[in-house]
Amino acid sequence: MTNRGRRRGPHGTPRRAVAMTACAALVGTMTTGCWAEQSAMPAVRDFLIAWQVGNYKAAARGTVGADRVRVADALSRVRQQLDAASLRLSLGTEVEGSDVDQIVKKGDEADARFTVKIDLGENGQPWEYPGLMHLRRVGGTWKIVWNQTIINTKLKPGQRLAVVTEVPKRAPITDAQGRPVLSEVRAYNVGVYPGQLSDPEKTLEELSKQTKMDGGRRLDSERLLGRVRSAPPQTFLPLLTLQVPTHNALLRRLSAIPGLRFDEIKAPIAPAYAPELIGHLGPATADRLQQVGAPYQPGDTIGVSGIQLLQQRRLAGTPTVRVVAQDESGANSEELRSWPGQPPQDVQTTLDPAYQRRTDFALQGLQYPASMVVVQPSTGQVLAVSNRGTNGENRAFEGRYQPGMTFGIVSAEALFSQGGMNQATETTCPASVTVGGKTFTSQARGETSFANAFAGSCKTTLAQLGGKLDGQALVRQAAQFGIGKDWGLSIPAFTGSVPAPGDDGEKAAAMVGEGKVEVSPLTMALVAAAAQSGTWRPPYVLKDVTAPGQTPPPLSLPPESIASLKKVLTRTATQGNAHAARVSGDVVGVAALVEGGNGKKPVSWFVGSSGDRAFAIAVEGPVNTAKLAARFLTGHA
Repeated sequence: MTNRGRRRGPHGTPRRAVAMTACAALVGTMTTGCWAEQSAMPAVRDFLIAWQVGNYKAAARGTVGADRVRVADALSRVRQQLDAASLRLSLGTEVEGSDVDQIVKKGDEADARFTVKIDLGENGQPWEYPGLMHLRRVGGTWKIVWNQTIINTKLKPGQRLAVVTEVPKRAPITDAQGRPVLSEVRAYNVGVYPGQLSDPEKTLEELSKQTKMDGGRRLDSERLLGRVRSAPPQTFLPLLTLQVPTHNALLRRLSAIPGLRFDEIKAPIAPAYAPELIGHLGPATADRLQQVGAPYQPGDTIGVSGIQLLQQRRLAGTPTVRVVAQDESGANSEELRSWPGQPPQDVQTTLDPAYQRRTDFALQGLQYPASMVVVQPSTGQVLAVSNRGTNGENRAFEGRYQPGMTFGIVSAEALFSQGGMNQATETTCPASVTVGGKTFTSQARGETSFANAFAGSCKTTLAQLGGKLDGQALVRQAAQFGIGKDWGLSIPAFTGSVPAPGDDGEKAAAMVGEGKVEVSPLTMALVAAAAQSGTWRPPYVLKDVTAPGQTPPPLSLPPESIASLKKVLTRTATQGNAHAARVSGDVVGVAALVEGGNGKKPVSWFVGSSGDRAFAIAVEGPVNTAKLAARFLTGHA
């Protein structure tokens, strides 16, 4: 037979071949049309498309063998039972190297293979599995013979799909010796038995409404509903954990919501000390979920502040997620797919309980907000952190205060290393001095050594000696003490700020720790540590967490200037403003009161060291901080 008389396409290809090629491409995307001969393909294609887009009634119309309302209901429940983010269906099994036909037809019967791909929203891993449906030609039209195995080939009569999330026990936060820093307290797991809820949507909406907290954040009731619908019906599903007595009022409100159940537990969840640093646990509200990300779900108990939040994934690990087939009673369960989670890991801090008790004791009873930090000069380890009256803020790390004359430690070292001075250099301490239009006052002492002037808190001495330094020199020396640098610390902290002075007045103000100079207590504890050891070392509070390369190297200070600085600080502790802290021969330091102005509160400081421990105290009010230092060093009033 020749091709004469056969109509061809534009490139010489037979029209029928073009049509067949086009149809094959369309079948791959499940697009409608173009099958001239009677085939089971359109029925399969239309059913899968309708199921995927959520037109369950249309999908059911293409079936036989069961009530169509029941079929539509069964198809609609797949997404609910899996709390699926998306469901995609495609023809064929998509098994690499497979030569199995998509549709195998025998007379008026046929079998069609397809692939189900479901995004569970857990760890970003989809669940993909092969599906199989049987078709029959009825009155010349192909129909899908309904069987629930179309949903999943392992689904047995009376069974449903469910998602089981197994959350591992949270790992502890420990101190420097590996002992937990969390106390065991009474609490309640508040949750539901999904199969016993008469109106899940109403129960969860009321739960979300009653748990509104912290300026409006709340649980995501819509996502909670998806979680409840996908859980095994007869298994208790905890939705949040509330402490006693902290959350007693909320527990009373929740007890009035129908369907909620309360499981009393004892759990190590309350910080034994340094709560602003250690942090707290709380429910995974909508905004918090954006912080911690998948695979955590609404209502999960997660870290909401401090180390508990910053190290959430390490401490909590990730849950194991299993998809199961089971009957409504939860029995006869069969695992269909699982995704193993990551085990939790301890987070060890550098905190020393003995020093922590002393810092807490030192600030005990103060009527003003106060913070204190203790560091180890030889290592940079943070040994203790205490905040009192700071409304949950870790001001020991993040506070921003003018340091006043405690910044004189930095200024004095700059004068020794850059200005040609030492502790014995003769200076003057007038009652008043004006530099660059700014006036500074002190108790007049006349001519005296620099060490004596410093010990007497002589602000006018430092202000006028700023003329021996250019502004950049002071900024550079401040950086040698780590001020304003990136410490690579795994905890939020303010490292301080010493802007380049714009004129002599600003430079004089910077010399005495005023003007635009700002620091945190941790900044000044590290300054004291550098003055003690001669080397500034970056701080750290978590062991084995910081990635290599993120921490800056230590900075060595000139030995000659450090030797002079130690003599100055010793004089200040023996005969000057810090003498009340001199409870042993190795105590050095400086006390200062920064007067309030421009709406700022007065701040009382002590910055010093004793042996291999350096510390800084900042109190937002007029207090004898040298006596607080003595309380810390002795452990008694």
